[in-house]
Amino acid sequence: MTLFDPNVDPLVAELVRGYAAGAFLMDNGDGLRWYTSRRRALVPLDDRFHAPTSLRRALPKFEVRIDADFEGVVEGCARREETWISDELRGIYRLLHAAGVAHSYETWRDGELAGGVLGLALGGAFIGESMFHARTDASKVALVRLVEHLRARSFTVFDAQIQNPHLARFGTFEVSEKEYLRTLREALTSAATFV
Repeated sequence: MTLFDPNVDPLVAELVRGYAAGAFLMDNGDGLRWYTSRRRALVPLDDRFHAPTSLRRALPKFEVRIDADFEGVVEGCARREETWISDELRGIYRLLHAAGVAHSYETWRDGELAGGVLGLALGGAFIGESMFHARTDASKVALVRLVEHLRARSFTVFDAQIQNPHLARFGTFEVSEKEYLRTLREALTSAATFV
């Protein structure tokens, strides 16, 4: 699917337009709604990104896969103690995945899904929606390997939406809404592909 393809499902097109305009979907208990933020957290795709030294030993212990168990990653993210992923939003992720927009970047160990990152790929922007782990370090390894993958695929934006101490350890930084929208618009024109 190309961005804003007129032949795509109207709901998919509406959802893509919302994310491309800088909004994101959440269900905070009052139903599914679009949200924006005055500050946006970006995971650096340059040398500002850093993996904690303690994590480097865990990197070779996991295999990475893309979209091998998309449903498993969605369910893992939805089961987190703090989640904004309702049944309705799970359905939307499935729809976007079928359209080639939503993806799971997964870590596997001993033949089992260990963790992963759920997100949307629009042009050269990856919009991270959530992440989870079933085994220690699995989501952190997924994040490190995903950054490597996005760099190799010429992505320019990795949007983490909201800053938190966990992401800050990797060099994630905040930008103003205006700066975010400027960098997002530039990334949307890229011909980068996720898979």
